[in-house]
Amino acid sequence: MAEYMNEALKLAKEALSIGEVPVGCVFVKDGLIIAKGRNTVNETRNATTHAEIVCINYVVTHNKDWRSILKDTEVIVTVEPCIMCAAVLLDLQIKKIVYGCANDRFGGIQTIMNTPKLYSKQCSIVNGIQEDETMELLKSFYKGTNPNAPESKVKIKK
Repeated sequence: MAEYMNEALKLAKEALSIGEVPVGCVFVKDGLIIAKGRNTVNETRNATTHAEIVCINYVVTHNKDWRSILKDTEVIVTVEPCIMCAAVLLDLQIKKIVYGCANDRFGGIQTIMNTPKLYSKQCSIVNGIQEDETMELLKSFYKGTNPNAPESKVKIKK
């Protein structure tokens, strides 16, 4: 598992280096990485291009039988999937989701919303893999600023 999380961490660091939220993801089937992705939200100016969605899009565009492939896939991602990504992964009947650290702002697996409870299909969930390293990477992003964030509308009283 560490080998796959290390690959996801490389992708997350790449995302951070260009001002993206540092989330990296790999899809694994039969012990092989079949897709890699990192957040590209700022780069593409598309709020849905999270690391998990990038991987899904890769599998879909490169495989005619993508549905059956995804059902046998394990998702390894540095940060707990958001509610949107969790719902998509569960809807696709991904067999296992492994993540590093919790997502206190948008976590859709256990932290903010328990999305798996909404689905009757079983999905194995493993959390806390290399948690300290993944959390430090996420914290380093939030210490900086997002260059594409809208201007603050907070008025400062004089």
